[in-house]
Amino acid sequence: MTSVNAVPLTTEGGAVWTVQALEGSLAGKAIPATVPGEVHTDLLAAGEIPDPFDGDNESALAWIGRTSWSYRTTFDWAADGHAVQELVADGLDTVATVTLNGRELGRTANQHRSYRFDVTGLLVAEGNELVIEFAGPVTAAEEVQSGYGGWPHTNLHPYNALRKMASNYGWDWGPDVATAGIWRPIRIESWSGVRISSVRPLASVDGDRGVLNTHVELAWADGFTDDVVVRLEVGGTTSDLPVTAGSSTVEVTSTIDAVHRWWPRGHGEQPLYDVTVGVHGDEWQGRVGFRNVSLNVDPDKDGTQFVLSVNDKPIYVRGANWIPDDAFVTRLNRSTYQTSIQDAVDAGMNLLRVWGGGIYESEDFYDICDELGILVWQDFLFACAAYSEDDVLAAEVEAEAREAVTRLSRHASLAVWNGNNENIWGYVEWGWRVPLAGRAWGAGYYFDVLPKIVAELDPRTPYSHGSPYSFDQFIHPNDERHGTMHIWDVWNQVDYTTYRKYKPRFVSEFGFQGPPAWSTLTSVVHDEPLDPYGDQMLVHQKAFEGNLKLERGLGEHLPKWSNIDDWHWTTQLNQARAIVFGIEHFRSLYPLNTGAVVWQLNDNWPVVSWAAVDGHGIRKPLWFALKRVYAERLLTVQPRDNELVVAAHNDTDSVWSTEVTVTRRSTGGSDTFARETFVLEVEPRSAIISSLPESVTKPGDPGGEYLEVRGADGSTAYWYFVEDTALRLRGDAYAASVVPTADGYDVTVTAIALTKDLALFPDRLDPAARVDSCLITLSAGESHTFHVTASSAPTAVGVPVLRSANDLVS
Repeated sequence: MTSVNAVPLTTEGGAVWTVQALEGSLAGKAIPATVPGEVHTDLLAAGEIPDPFDGDNESALAWIGRTSWSYRTTFDWAADGHAVQELVADGLDTVATVTLNGRELGRTANQHRSYRFDVTGLLVAEGNELVIEFAGPVTAAEEVQSGYGGWPHTNLHPYNALRKMASNYGWDWGPDVATAGIWRPIRIESWSGVRISSVRPLASVDGDRGVLNTHVELAWADGFTDDVVVRLEVGGTTSDLPVTAGSSTVEVTSTIDAVHRWWPRGHGEQPLYDVTVGVHGDEWQGRVGFRNVSLNVDPDKDGTQFVLSVNDKPIYVRGANWIPDDAFVTRLNRSTYQTSIQDAVDAGMNLLRVWGGGIYESEDFYDICDELGILVWQDFLFACAAYSEDDVLAAEVEAEAREAVTRLSRHASLAVWNGNNENIWGYVEWGWRVPLAGRAWGAGYYFDVLPKIVAELDPRTPYSHGSPYSFDQFIHPNDERHGTMHIWDVWNQVDYTTYRKYKPRFVSEFGFQGPPAWSTLTSVVHDEPLDPYGDQMLVHQKAFEGNLKLERGLGEHLPKWSNIDDWHWTTQLNQARAIVFGIEHFRSLYPLNTGAVVWQLNDNWPVVSWAAVDGHGIRKPLWFALKRVYAERLLTVQPRDNELVVAAHNDTDSVWSTEVTVTRRSTGGSDTFARETFVLEVEPRSAIISSLPESVTKPGDPGGEYLEVRGADGSTAYWYFVEDTALRLRGDAYAASVVPTADGYDVTVTAIALTKDLALFPDRLDPAARVDSCLITLSAGESHTFHVTASSAPTAVGVPVLRSANDLVS
């Protein structure tokens, strides 16, 4: 007999659940429920509500978050001879009362941790009734706030009053769909003697050897007095450790000679080693990768560094912020995570920052990052708010943090623990101190509780107190010279050329908005006529004055649109241009700048937002722009000291050597006015600046000329002497042809004059169609072929399916 027998109480495991409202029009009506799940998805599946994402349904369904809900199931139980039975809930969302056969087992108030209730002696052979009642999440948060006094926060609801996913209450990119439900698996565990409570295998490298320090927590049944043996297997080695009865903690150290190191993508392979821990018939399995991670935040002549290193090798971070991938997180699975993380890989990224207003993600997320070499920056779950440090909330914070660090510390991809998102900045600058009136606001968590937990449970992983943070409490937390920086005056107040005024050491948030794909947008916005300021359009624009900022953000770069099709294309293009401008500048500063983490990779519903991939999984023009500027080798033209230079960043382990041709060309045809060549040679993991002679940098006609910079290896860059609103681009600069293929069609575009930022939007013909490239610039005589995966092919394409900057300014 094994020491643990688990009986799932999930829908997949055969349990039949219902949910019913405890007040309102649905009160008393038993509705079929899925566990794990959420009340919104249950109501939607039962046809009780319309799609919360469609039109303006979000506000019409706000009552759900103010309603209490009861989940109920019955199950039989066959005694199995074990001494202990426990109800184990991996995740309850959020304020819940758990009752079995009429007896209250306990109450919960934290979505971010698991719970274990002793039910020994409470189970009967037939008809056990398990009831979990959830308080309305909006009402519950407001009641806590009213009882203890409010702590400053952003957005509408006091999400900081509870340990629940902050963005679930709505964010400036996400819907207000505060959920309730059994959101992670639930089961009965029956066991005897001793069981494994947790396993924390910490893998590191010592010379050529892999060292695995495995910490095993054990739980013992009352009256069990036998000694046991903990067996650990890893990398072909087995270790047996005798354990005295009652010992709660065991540490096993294993070594592997000539270990294969784990590296982030672009720096090496990602070998993973299976780990098995067994005791008294109970078994735990997982995988580890052997690597060392360090974070250098030492002061230097320019301020304070922020250098993330793996195996003593500095990593230039090309990353993105990650939000929960669906507003209803129980719809996520291994396949959805694989698709979205592949978006990061295909864009050339090497890091995802799990933002503090979301969740500690599922094992699938971290496993895939381990496999694909994507580093994970993991925020603790505090965002854009002050937090009480009273005993009740502090106890929950410590419990969830200990569980999260214990669960996630084994992952090779885990590179940074971060205390919070913008809360230190908020305390310093956002006017919190007056309403706080001297009360604690969360600093005790970020500067004491959390770093101590990380030091105790995961000492091999660096800790940052917050983002942004300057690593000195006497320096403004968002000082560009020190540590990490968030740049949000761009987008909110100033033109994107302001990026060039900053010389940040590391940018952990910056972004610019654009709409989702046309098919995504029109699937949920039904205004007639469609308009940027239409009622439903504004439901799907959560940022303050968001569409006004889209308009203002065009500046002198692009003309204002004349119709909704041009609005869509212009604002998507401007989003991509803004981020390209920023990242090219940051990378041109290397090694002063050591990374950029754009806001954001993904969306959690169809919305106008900062995302590179929209809520239906369609890659926006921004995504293709990121793929270019996040390439391992980047050429860019930059102004330096009143001259133009070519900045080249080589983020590979080999020398970058190529001949570069710089040509000053006519925008209107094939004429060239000047040409210069030089040999580019950039050492591994380094950057150089090459000055350009006046023969190419001084145009005779700024509005009719541009620079083309082309390496013999295919690398390219462009420079324009004026903005597009003053650039002479021909409307007839290109011709396109369509050829069907086995899986869709090819669109070949040939230019007779400068054709700037070609983009193909096949989703306007078929929402399932996908294109392989975007934002292609062609000089006269050049061609490019877009490949589209689709079920059928059109005979021809034109505006609004095929677009370019020429369409907007010609």
